[in-house]
Amino acid sequence: MEPDFLVVGAQRAGTTSLFRTLSEHPDIARPTASKGIGYFDLNHHRGRRWYLGHFPLRLGRAGQSTFESSGYYAFHPLAAARIAEDLPDVKVILVVRNPVDRAHSAHRHELARGFETLQFEEALEAEESRLDGEVERILEDPRYESFSHRHHAYLGRGRYAEQVERLVRELGRERVHVVDADRMFVDPEAELTGLFAWLGLAGWLPDGFRRENARPRAAMDVDLRARLERYFEPSDRALAAHLGRPPSWRADDRGDA
Repeated sequence: MEPDFLVVGAQRAGTTSLFRTLSEHPDIARPTASKGIGYFDLNHHRGRRWYLGHFPLRLGRAGQSTFESSGYYAFHPLAAARIAEDLPDVKVILVVRNPVDRAHSAHRHELARGFETLQFEEALEAEESRLDGEVERILEDPRYESFSHRHHAYLGRGRYAEQVERLVRELGRERVHVVDADRMFVDPEAELTGLFAWLGLAGWLPDGFRRENARPRAAMDVDLRARLERYFEPSDRALAAHLGRPPSWRADDRGDA
């Protein structure tokens, strides 16, 4: 089978929870090996045959779909174009959450994995210098793996509008769907019903929808949070145009429930 849709990010935004739920849908077959194959970002040189080896054989009932979820696809500068070329009919799903919380969660995640040594505010200050020239290096050498671009882009990965615009440019607006994770966890029925309808799948709801792979929230300095909220405001406004409404973390600012 070839994937009919991909979950392309964002990292630490609820993609694991969505992956588990999608895998339970009666009309969806999950990939055979793992959640994240990482083909369109880090393993594209391995070739199409290697990629398709991660999906089930078409032995199920007619009409069954398959998919994968790799959280770096949306942010990797080459992935969208590769997806468009290799899978011309595939649909992509980007899961977003409050970018301030996402950045803080991602930092704690990288710290726990041993990929980060700086404290949160220090890492934010170092991000620009750490990532300086890395996108250009990736574009010049498609096999180049940038450690900092992958693990230290706390601000960059939260500028969702840039990623949506790249996906839309390469794939077309009708093939890109944005899921607001904060709304999904509050009202999974509404978010999942809309998603399944967009995918052309039968309406279905899991017995329960839970947060997977979550870490307990840690306190953040109030002034730092306010600075980050101001930093992300232009991107959040641009994202609202793609969502058709303000993202959940900005809804109160617009007087929108």
